Amino acid sequence: MKKKILFVVTSHDKKGSTGEATGYYLGEISHPWEVLHKAGYEIDFVSPKGGTPPVDGFDLKDPVNKEFWENKEYRNKIDHSMTPSQVNPKEYSTIFYAGGHGAMWDFADHNELADIASEIYENGGIVAGVCHGPAGLVNIKLNNGKYLVDGKKINAFTNEEESEVKLTHIVPFLLENKLKERGAIFEKSGLWQNHVVTDQRVITGQNPQSAKSVGEAILKELINK
Repeated sequence: MKKKILFVVTSHDKKGSTGEATGYYLGEISHPWEVLHKAGYEIDFVSPKGGTPPVDGFDLKDPVNKEFWENKEYRNKIDHSMTPSQVNPKEYSTIFYAGGHGAMWDFADHNELADIASEIYENGGIVAGVCHGPAGLVNIKLNNGKYLVDGKKINAFTNEEESEVKLTHIVPFLLENKLKERGAIFEKSGLWQNHVVTDQRVITGQNPQSAKSVGEAILKELINK
């Protein structure tokens, strides 16, 4: 039996002091889901608070978003996301952190999620993220005491992209800077370019445009394991 894949989504629904709504970015769930679901993998959802997470980027003109949103099984799963304490890391081959600006507020300092990711990785599994999802990677530490991203090529939402959406001074930290502080070898392309990097079972993508490619990179890594 194929081991399951765990998708992490944010529980945070406001962009700092702006009052603007946010949440997980729907396309960053649906596009990797489509690739991995079609390949026969079962996907579970966890969020910092559990229950129904807030959704952003809600565009049902995107046929993949529509397919996910209208899939009763998976819609029910994401609307009843697990709490971290309900997760058994041994059941999962991969943990994938989806983006959406909300992730910047509740991923990085969530020790329980970091411990789950560390255990999956130390068991030979994959840790992945896209856009702001790699906020979940910044504080993952391995058994050797090093940060997961230290010395690895990593990709995420860039300083330039944060500036472009005018949230540089709203987010609690700049993701690119924080990953570099943790020793990551940060790679990036221009604004909104599809960019995905795989390094030692860590797979990261730059922005929503990279979401499907992250799913494909996860699948490739799983097949080659």
